[in-house]
Amino acid sequence: MINTTELSALITGDVDASSETLTKASHDASIFEIMPEVVVSPKDAADIGKLVTYASEHPGITLTARSAGTDMSGGPLTSSVVVDFTKYFNQIGEVGEGYAVTQPGVYYRDFDKATMEKGGQIMPSYPASRELCTVGGMVANNSGGEKTLTYGKTERYVRRLKVVLADGNECEIKPLSMSELDAKKQLQTFEGKVYRDMYDLISNHYDVIMKAKPIVTKNSCGYSLWNVWNTEKGIFDLTQVIVGSQGTLGLVTEIDFALVKPKIHSHLLVVFLTDLTQLGETASRILEFKPESFESYDDQTLKVAFKFLPQLMKQMGGNLITLGLQFIPEMMAVLEGGIPKLVLMAEFTADTDEEALRMANEARESLKDLHEKSRVTKTEQDEHKYWTIRRESFNMLRKHVHGLRTAPFIDDFVVPPQTLPEFLPRLYAILGEYKNDLVYTVAGHVGDGNLHIIPLMDFHQDKVHTIIKDLSVKVYALVHEFNGSITGEHNDGIIRTPFVKMQYGEEVYGLLEQTKKIWDPKGIFNPGKKVGGTLEYAFKNIVKES
Repeated sequence: MINTTELSALITGDVDASSETLTKASHDASIFEIMPEVVVSPKDAADIGKLVTYASEHPGITLTARSAGTDMSGGPLTSSVVVDFTKYFNQIGEVGEGYAVTQPGVYYRDFDKATMEKGGQIMPSYPASRELCTVGGMVANNSGGEKTLTYGKTERYVRRLKVVLADGNECEIKPLSMSELDAKKQLQTFEGKVYRDMYDLISNHYDVIMKAKPIVTKNSCGYSLWNVWNTEKGIFDLTQVIVGSQGTLGLVTEIDFALVKPKIHSHLLVVFLTDLTQLGETASRILEFKPESFESYDDQTLKVAFKFLPQLMKQMGGNLITLGLQFIPEMMAVLEGGIPKLVLMAEFTADTDEEALRMANEARESLKDLHEKSRVTKTEQDEHKYWTIRRESFNMLRKHVHGLRTAPFIDDFVVPPQTLPEFLPRLYAILGEYKNDLVYTVAGHVGDGNLHIIPLMDFHQDKVHTIIKDLSVKVYALVHEFNGSITGEHNDGIIRTPFVKMQYGEEVYGLLEQTKKIWDPKGIFNPGKKVGGTLEYAFKNIVKES
């Protein structure tokens, strides 16, 4: 039992054990519910250091970082201490040309506004939850989204971090030259030990680690050991193992992000693909023209869009008659060619509208001999329509199907995009085995081979646990067969940590366990995530009601 009086006397921030606060902290966007003992809102790094020292001196007390709670994997859930960063760690520091310094509890929407005001700059790895998530959560999960195809994930944009380590001290972590690394290794501190041990682990197992690196462009599974040591450039960068670690190695207090200036004009090439066997050829031809993003949604999603068309049009805003007329091309495509198996959305951007339109039209022309229906959007409103279907159809389905709740457990796997024509029929065959037990749509980032399936399920059924386990094993085994990753951007959390060993095998999983031990020898930072999680623990904490 945690002594809240002791905690209150220890720090200058807030200690809250009210039922309302604990209930709010017991949920994220996952299928889990875990009630913490207390929620602590530290005011500064000194507070966090005191919390770490307190936890290290009291066995059984652990610290789990939380910001916006939009995680779909159960990452910020704990039965011990939730460390909330949104209340006080919510300030944006310096924003300059090509960079911005911020605290982790800042909402991305506010961060984006601040960076856009400084010359139209953005940090482009934002996820679909960009209006709800924080930048600290993006670092914790190594987030990515619709612009990742061109700009990459969050790992590419972290220049420097301040982190409170397991000894309670805040240190700065950034890319180091080999001489700078040698200096760090000489430190007779916990920080120095981390550098010595991490260098030894990576250098002694370098070939094994590099071989284990997934060949896909997006991966948030495990710790990214393969990104730490760039032997060609002579750079040793431990920010790369913190990014995506879900707060299991230390608590981030400050982030220095690199920024980019995106091109402001765009047009979409939309392809209504009726023959999945042509997906590979279609995608490869489109990718030759360098789209900024390349998204997709399946026939299930399109059916949902048509079923709830009035609600979707309200979501888009504007005159319903005008909006209804905008859907005529989609209706005609369905009437002429049937409901497509996939709708592909390739976004082409440029410094001028004419250039963006030219690129989209040239990509479309390259597909002419494949005889699939396609079109290029002419207006921003026309383009917005497709993004609305892509982003909102599942929400519409969820809101209108009663007695079922969202069940993200196979929601974020990745395979090489060129394998999708072979992969997708086998995936649908697996999903078809459970057609009487779940409702689902398939959407994702087809340019990266990153698919999102978030079924709706009745959690009152006794067989829910069996379905989740069996379907996860079958889907992840298929992903593994295609040299993919079980999570591209949503991370491991409670739901996927039991499958990390399946992803990498015994030897590499052992290196991940050693990494956790190096950074967190007493196991106080968010235990059971990334390594050490079990299906038994996951099933024990699944929500009891739909």
